[in-house]
Amino acid sequence: MSFNKIILVGNLGKDPELRYTPQGDAVCSFSMATNERKKDKSGEFQDVTTWFKVTLWRRQAENASKYLSKGSSVYIEGRLQMEEWTDRDGKERFTLGVQATDMQFIGSRGDNAGGGGGEYSGGGHDDQDTHSGPPVERSSGASSGSASSAPVAAPAAADDDIPF
Repeated sequence: MSFNKIILVGNLGKDPELRYTPQGDAVCSFSMATNERKKDKSGEFQDVTTWFKVTLWRRQAENASKYLSKGSSVYIEGRLQMEEWTDRDGKERFTLGVQATDMQFIGSRGDNAGGGGGEYSGGGHDDQDTHSGPPVERSSGASSGSASSAPVAAPAAADDDIPF
């Protein structure tokens, strides 16, 4: 058995880009940064930023495009993919891509970080509207109708609030 799941909490690096497939499925992509504070060799704290390319599908894509903007805080769950490409100079480059399966807005409408205050969790798996991931061939069977419970975002703690 194998398993590929990633959970990210971070900020958008640019406004989401919404487009539609020829079949009419919405696809939204954006860059997302996560930050980690580490001590360097001299003992000084340094912020280390990791960038991800996030892709959302269907209703989640439309909601991300509508409610998120550069700087927005967001919670993402999905599958991690390594994307390989060649830049203009002929160098091999790699990008961390995430095919998102769940999204949750973090923050409130008044925050500069945007977001929808958790009004839309992106959970649920109604095959018609919120299926995440690339389009798949559907059988003529009934929809499962099951819903997943989306995680609840904890309030962000400032660096001064952490005792270490």
